Amino acid sequence: MTGLYFYDSRITEMAARVKPSARGEYEITDLNRLYLEDGTLDVVTLGRGYAWLDTGTMESLFEASEFVRTVEKAQDLPVSIPEEIAFDNGWIDRDRLLECAQRYGKSDYGRHLKMVAEGGIAPSRNYGD
Repeated sequence: MTGLYFYDSRITEMAARVKPSARGEYEITDLNRLYLEDGTLDVVTLGRGYAWLDTGTMESLFEASEFVRTVEKAQDLPVSIPEEIAFDNGWIDRDRLLECAQRYGKSDYGRHLKMVAEGGIAPSRNYGD
């Protein structure tokens, strides 16, 4: 099941209840089902502007990196900057974002964070919705 998962502190207890599937593997779907059954599963469907890139093989990792490179070049903006996402969602403030920018110095990454902090780049979206 394609996705990005965040689990609460009960994860080890829940995972211990999962049994291997017919394929002999522990399935993420079975773990998610436990959360669904106890009513605590929260699902967010990602809409336009998101892409899931399988990176399970060397070939697919290469293809994913080429995709990201192409998008970044076409938009002249980096893809998925954790500090920017945190700032957009109010998880860190402007001063913390500037500290992060300073840590990366004059690199493209650091300059991007500084531009975001100074309002030179509009928030991309609210990632928490």
